[in-house]
Parts: sequence; C-alpha cells; structure tokens
Amino acid sequence: MLFDSPVLVVNQKAKVFEMVSEYVVRDEAGNQLGAVREVGQSRARKVLRFVSQVDDFLTHRYEIVDSSSGSVVLRVTRPRRFLKANVVISGPDDAEIGRVVQQNVIGKIRFALVAADGTAVGSINAENWRAWDFSVADASGTEVARVTKKWAGLGRELFTTADNYVVSVPSPLDEPLRSIVVASALCIDTALKQDSGGGLR
Repeated sequence: MLFDSPVLVVNQKAKVFEMVSEYVVRDEAGNQLGAVREVGQSRARKVLRFVSQVDDFLTHRYEIVDSSSGSVVLRVTRPRRFLKANVVISGPDDAEIGRVVQQNVIGKIRFALVAADGTAVGSINAENWRAWDFSVADASGTEVARVTKKWAGLGRELFTTADNYVVSVPSPLDEPLRSIVVASALCIDTALKQDSGGGLR
C-alpha cells in the first residue's frame, strides 16, 4: 500500500521525551498505510541525545512498516556524519537497494539518488528548505515526486500543519527508484535533515 498510493501524508511528530522518532503515514483520505520508526536506541543512548547535541555523530536506523501486513518493507540507515549526509536504503532482508548522498552544504541542498551498483537514478532538490519544498527527479531530470508542507488536494481534517508533510508520487516508478524515493521522502526530516547548527532548518 505504501508503494501504491500517489499521496502519502506523513505525521512527523516525534516522541520527544523518549528521544525516538516514530511517524505515521496515511493516504489522502486519512487511512493509515504504514509507519516510520527509529530502532536500536538503548536507554543510555536516549539519555545522551536528551542532554547533548550529538545526533550527527551517531548512527540512526529506521524501519518503514506496512500497516496492512505489519511487516518491515524498507530499512534506512544514516551513519554518523560530518557536514554531509549519506543514507543507506535496504530491503527487509538488509540487502542494499541504494543510497541518498548529499551533494553540497551551501545554497539549496541537493541529494543524489544512487542504486546499489553505483548507478545514478535520480536526485532530491531542495527548492526552499524553510518552506519544505523538495522536487524529486529521475536520472533524466524529470520530476517524479514532490515533498511539500502544503498540498491543495487535502481535506481540511488533513490540512498540513507543522507536524505534517505530503509526499506526492503521481505515477508508478520502477525499482530501485521507487524504493529509494519512498524511503528517502518518508525519512526526509530525520535521516536527511541537519541539526539546528547546520543552517537548513
């Protein structure tokens, strides 16, 4: 279901006191399709994150779960980093599907989407980070998806707020681009964002 819906509404409100990110993913009618949850957090690690600004120096792991089956469909790993993000996207069997590699740190941020064999399959381009406008393109530069805080097709009850954003994928995509686009878009505020000192927020 996560791969079939042309519109995904992501509630990005984290469990602040537990220092664990857990997002709900719905379709445009409000039906829950899945969830994104951070895994591998020990008690000591949660305390460390709560009392210090160390996120960039820690490896973060996320699971994307399909609500209809309850099973993990994708895994996202963001290794510790310095300045640029490099995110690994894997299947439920941990086999690498591709990577999202940050290309620059100054100006409008751009991420390259790369298949496991090193082939460039697309890009994520920040049009305005503060306004949450991202264009996702395939290898030819054609837009195939969009991430935004506002989308006219949503009803009032799902109108985007500070805790929500919308992923629009109007046409079906082939693998591995489909999995890379869905995983990176659903984790764009966790695996790809920089901390408050990075100048992107």
